[in-house]
This record gives sequence, C-alpha cells and structure tokens, in this order.
Amino acid sequence: MLSRVAEAVYWAGRYIERAENTARFIDVNLAMTLDAPSSFGEQWAPLVAITGDRASFDERFQVATRENVIEFLSSDPANPSCILACLQKARENARSVREVISSEMWEQINRFYLTVSNGAARRRPILDSYQFFSEVKLHSHQVAGVADNTMSHNEAWHFFQLGRLLERADNTSRLLDVKYFLLLPTPEDVGGAIDEMQWAIVLRSASAFEMYRKRHGRIEPEDVIDFLLVETDFPRAILYCLTAAEQSLGAISGSQGGRFRNSAEQELGRLKAELAYEQASDIIAKGLHQFLDGFQTKLNAVGVAIAETFFHPPAGSAKSNGGTSRRDVLFGNQSQRRSGGNRRHTRDLGQ
Repeated sequence: MLSRVAEAVYWAGRYIERAENTARFIDVNLAMTLDAPSSFGEQWAPLVAITGDRASFDERFQVATRENVIEFLSSDPANPSCILACLQKARENARSVREVISSEMWEQINRFYLTVSNGAARRRPILDSYQFFSEVKLHSHQVAGVADNTMSHNEAWHFFQLGRLLERADNTSRLLDVKYFLLLPTPEDVGGAIDEMQWAIVLRSASAFEMYRKRHGRIEPEDVIDFLLVETDFPRAILYCLTAAEQSLGAISGSQGGRFRNSAEQELGRLKAELAYEQASDIIAKGLHQFLDGFQTKLNAVGVAIAETFFHPPAGSAKSNGGTSRRDVLFGNQSQRRSGGNRRHTRDLGQ
C-alpha cells in the first residue's frame, strides 16, 4: 500500500468520526436546553471550546448564541473543523483511493457529504436542527457499518479504524476536560442538581448515559471519569479506543502479540499502558485537567509518529544496501502535507 493511500484512508476515518462527534455535542445540547432549569443557562460556548477553535469563533462572532455556534460548527467556511468541511475532506480522501475501498463505502460517504452540503445550503442546521444532526450521526454509523461489512479487513480497513479510534479518544478527553475545567460549578453547587446535570450532558455527548447507568446507577463524578477513561467494554471510553487502535496498528505493522516494530507502536503502547494502570481517584487527586492536558500531548505524539512511520518516512530511511526497504514497498516514500500545531487547543487537520 502506498503512503498516500494509507494517509487518505486514515484521514477519511478521522474526519467522519469528527463530524459525528460534533453533531452529537450539538444534538445533546439542544435537547438539554429544553429540559434544563432557567438557572442552568445556555451552555453554547463550551461546545466551541471542545473543538479547540475558540479563537477563530471569537474573530467571527461577538457572543456564543445558539445560532452562531450551530452555524460555526456545522457549515461556516471559516471553520476548517466544521461538519461540512470535515465531510468535504473525507469525501475527497475517499474519492482519491476508490481502488482500495468498496464501492458501497464510497457511495455512502458521498451520500453523507451531499446530505450535509444540501442541508447547509438550505440552513437546515439552524432551521431543522434536531433532525439534521440526527441524520449526521446516522450517516456516520452507516459509513462505519458499510466499511466493516464490505471491505476486507486488511491494511486499508485497519488504517480507517485507526483514524476513527484516535479521533474518538481525542474527543472523549476533550469532553471531560471541558466539564472539569470550564463548567466547574460554584463550591456550593458541587454534588447538586446543576453539577449532576452537567455530568449527564457529558455522558450523553459520548452516548454513554444508558451504559453508565447500567454499570454504576447514580451519577457520581468519580465514576463518570472512570467510565469514560478506563472502561474496557464501552467503545467510546478512551482505554477501549487505545486498545483497539493498538490492535489495528499491530495488524498494519505485522507485530501483533510481539515486540513493537516502530515508533508509532511504541508511543501508542506506552500511552495505553499508562492509562490502563490509572485510577479515577488518583487522577482527580493529581488534577484531572493536568492529566488530560498531558494525555492530549501524548496522543499528539502518537499521531506524529504514525505520520512519520507510514505517511512521511524521514529522508534516508530506506536501507542503504542498494535495495528497497519493506516500509517503502508497503507505504511508498511520497511527501505529503500534514498538519502541525498543538492538538490540545486546535484540531488535527490532515490532507
């Protein structure tokens, strides 16, 4: 597999997952504003903070109203991480590698983009918000299902999974950080109705509310943090995502069950191992925000290592014996643009 093909499939997975997560955040917030008491207020500004695009938003809008935030996150041309922009990039990546994905997968991604594009032109994200964002989530699930059921589970499929899982882990960490760092209630509200409602929003934004209640019952901050960080059975928990991503990365590198073969496996394995032995009580005692900030920095390092290993091998990395290295055969040696920057505050933007 050429490096450009692997990179395109990887970023298609990341962008589709990002679009779905943004739709989920908005959809949950819309529902909560209907049921929340007046003292709770409208929580639109934190949605922009989750995406890491607060500076860009402030340049465009004076205040974080419902209409402004929905427009910015769904279809604003000035926001490269809005839902429409993500799906446009996912579609272009998928179109460029139609030879390695199934025709059904391409058709589903193309249909997904056209639905959102047509909806944005008719201002559906604002005028018909509830149905629009539900459709975005449904289309994302359909893409994942079609990929699972119509693609061979080979390197291309594993790159698609790898992108989705790392993006999902990043989004879950952002959710927790925004709740703990930006939505901290006043001391007298801790443990009260407003605090519990905010934690419920976090769970619902990760589609984790029902599974959490089945596991723990009452909403307790420590249990919520534990569930979203280190739960091994819930597919949006960070540890679950890292474990599944490690399996896909091992399948790509051919090192499943053995010693790591590259820096990407090393970085991801180290991060997963660190998280696996953490406990929510210890994390809270040391500072949840500091922990999540460090986690996102390390997750950024994983993304960089994946790019350098598979997409943009350093010059001179091929074997010097006059032959071609196995990595060059599998992934090529073509230089393509990739993003940089601090993923803690801004979103990863690939090709």
